[in-house]
Amino acid sequence: MKKAIVYKFAFVLIFALLISGVISYIVAGNQLLNGKVEHLNQVIKTIDYTIDYQGDLQQEILDFQKNTVGSEDRITILKVDGSVCADTNTTDVSTLENHADREEVKEALASGYGYSQRHSATLGKDMLYVAYKSSNGDYIIRMATNYEGLTDYMKILLPSLFVGFLVVLILSLFVASKLADDITKPLKEIAGEMLKLQSDDNEFNFKKYKYGELNIISETIEILTCNVKEYIDKIEFEKRIRQEFFSNASHELKTPITSVKGYAEILQNNLTTDMVVREDCIDRILKETDNMTNLINDILMISKLETNEVEIDLSEVRIAPLLDEVTKSLKPIADENKIVIHSDCQPIVIESSERQLRELLTNLMTNAIKYNYPEGDVWVNIKRDNNDLIIVVSDNGIGISREDKDRVFERFFRVDKGRSKKNGGTGLGLAIVKHVVAYHDGEITLESELGKGSTFTIKMPISTR
Repeated sequence: MKKAIVYKFAFVLIFALLISGVISYIVAGNQLLNGKVEHLNQVIKTIDYTIDYQGDLQQEILDFQKNTVGSEDRITILKVDGSVCADTNTTDVSTLENHADREEVKEALASGYGYSQRHSATLGKDMLYVAYKSSNGDYIIRMATNYEGLTDYMKILLPSLFVGFLVVLILSLFVASKLADDITKPLKEIAGEMLKLQSDDNEFNFKKYKYGELNIISETIEILTCNVKEYIDKIEFEKRIRQEFFSNASHELKTPITSVKGYAEILQNNLTTDMVVREDCIDRILKETDNMTNLINDILMISKLETNEVEIDLSEVRIAPLLDEVTKSLKPIADENKIVIHSDCQPIVIESSERQLRELLTNLMTNAIKYNYPEGDVWVNIKRDNNDLIIVVSDNGIGISREDKDRVFERFFRVDKGRSKKNGGTGLGLAIVKHVVAYHDGEITLESELGKGSTFTIKMPISTR
């Protein structure tokens, strides 16, 4: 382990030095290039300000070169069509080709300024070209200078950099070796103690070390062991819940799909010519597709609530009119089962999600209707208690056993499967209610007695306008 630490430290160090060297090279190169470009740009602006474009341009730039920039820098004046008007490297500009295709010239024509780097075949050197559109807009002034970038500087600095690199590397390896000794020895002791965890007594004895981090490692070994076990148990539990969920969902979807397929085959194969029977088949297919649609929507709703992906549109919600709407929508089901709905709601206005409140009330009241006796009653009471919204839904129906009370909020759990199937329930209504309440940081309680009915009480914090 000691060798590994030293080797890795050396590798990291070399890598870091190389990266820093590359970055420094790039940064220095860019700074040097930018400085050179800016210098040439300022010289060009001086040329533009100094020369008389109505005079002898060739002689003017020769004089400027002689008195200002020196013979190493080339000055060229072009017309906007790229043809050369004057050049300090020749007296016969007619021999020079058109420069309109040069990158720096094209940039200057487009934006007023441009530059490029390339190798000059004529001069056999790397050159920097800077072009500037004249103040009168009729000419392009271009300067060219020998530019080797950082190459020349690196030739000078490389020997000293190499020596410095070796010195730093040797010193770092020596320090890494000492640090490795301080780390590996305690780790070996800790590893020896960790082996004791395989025994039944799980005893773990450690001593104080030079580095506090090693003490933290020692002290957290036992905690991590327990946490890992708990985490594994949690994963296994969630895995089992997911498997049960998908198994139940598949089972719930399989039944209506099979039914739809059967009725469709009757129609497809013309197994009946009775129009009444055919209409019944179509009605049943539509009913089963509605059941599948409701089931899928409920599954998606629970999934979004569990992952906090549900979109909440907050608005001003009047609770009493909302309750009236839900009651009217459930009246056909209630009338079919001869159930009377009694509602009492205070004039409460809150800022919340109307869609989720509607979903909550609909599921609770639907559950109270479906699990009730014929000619039974459902009571809905909604009030405000300080900053809490209190919703109480009661019925005098079949009730829920003590064993089932803790399971009614599970997905696909039904107290009476026959009743739920008959009334088209998905088995997800109360699960959705639980998740909606949890999403709003509320709580829900259930009181129930077999043969006498059930009462669901919801308490949720509200925000009022």
